[in-house]
Amino acid sequence: MESDESPGTASSDPESWKLLENCQHGRLAVSVANEPDIFPINFIAHDGVLLMRTNPGTKLAELTINDKVAFEADGITSDQAWSVVVKGTARVLESQTEIDEANKLPLKPWIRTRKYTYVEITPTRIYGRHFDLGPEPDRY
Repeated sequence: MESDESPGTASSDPESWKLLENCQHGRLAVSVANEPDIFPINFIAHDGVLLMRTNPGTKLAELTINDKVAFEADGITSDQAWSVVVKGTARVLESQTEIDEANKLPLKPWIRTRKYTYVEITPTRIYGRHFDLGPEPDRY
């Protein structure tokens, strides 16, 4: 588990993955020619990878040019929040066998459109944080 300077309590990799398995929406960050971009996506965490569906366009073009991506999902309740960041490598599923297997998963487009291209993100690093929410303290 990588530590960073942000507040909150670090989550273990298995705990972070469990949060992803129970979440459906996040953000995919890509970068091409030193120009970062970020996209809201729906996804499924399955068998150690993240899967999403997309169509030809900016997102697909950018992750094809530079397959190193970052992904973040988070959640919030009345008194707690969490955030999980995944850094990894993206690839388009191309074999019919992989596509057939992906079609069996409960991953449907977020908006009313047909999306035929599956993208798999294989994590190289996962880190998460939990935050206890509340008012700002009076003193340090």
